[in-house]
Amino acid sequence: MRAVLLALALALVLPPLDAAAQRIVADLSQERVAIDARFEGSELVVFGAIKPEPGVAHAPVEVIVTVSGPLRPVTVRRKSRVAGIWVNTEGVAIDAAPTLYKVATSAPLSEVLTAVEDLRRSITPERRIRAVDAREAGSEATDDFIAGLIRIRERQGLYAVQEGAVQLTDQALFSVNLALPANLVEGQYTAQVYLTREGEVVADFTRTIDVRKVGLERWIYTLAHQRPLVYGLVSIAIAIAAGWGASALFRWVRG
Repeated sequence: MRAVLLALALALVLPPLDAAAQRIVADLSQERVAIDARFEGSELVVFGAIKPEPGVAHAPVEVIVTVSGPLRPVTVRRKSRVAGIWVNTEGVAIDAAPTLYKVATSAPLSEVLTAVEDLRRSITPERRIRAVDAREAGSEATDDFIAGLIRIRERQGLYAVQEGAVQLTDQALFSVNLALPANLVEGQYTAQVYLTREGEVVADFTRTIDVRKVGLERWIYTLAHQRPLVYGLVSIAIAIAAGWGASALFRWVRG
């Protein structure tokens, strides 16, 4: 209910910015996620309002919401049994894959998005992952490796396609809750809302989310990346101190 009221307020208060903004106005429940030792995941609410063009009759619209993490290169390998031992054999280098990618729709994906529009916008996980070099090299198994990467990250809670999860009310208001897992990486995340009609995108909205470590976790992360020598020396000192402390405690207990 709170999200719906906020969406109505946005529709009434925010001025139109361009042709697309006249049809869709959206916002997020949070634009900053702080990761500390107690972070166990979070929930992102994406909500908004659809502003129809006055006096113009249109076919019904649908909504697609995506949340994408920073892009990173990754190598996907296939394990094969060799001489009774499972080892990494064939592999494919992925140019860029989102560290997190969630897709939610107001109806089955095949009904709200055409294949051509998906090719143009790269909305589904298969299209969002880029493996240009592998495809140019003629690797016929590239699509299989991409599918494997998607399955792995789905099990980790990092990827998901939630068909029908977007609540669309009276072709005017929409909202969706998306889970952000505990294993987020730092960086700029992107939330996008697509308004589609007959499978074609007619309006879109984009907002960024800043995900950062805070507190002691931030200090350790910064030290490890900016002063690796100091980080290594501190780690060794802590390990020595912990070992000495455990040994002293053991001797004291034994009497």
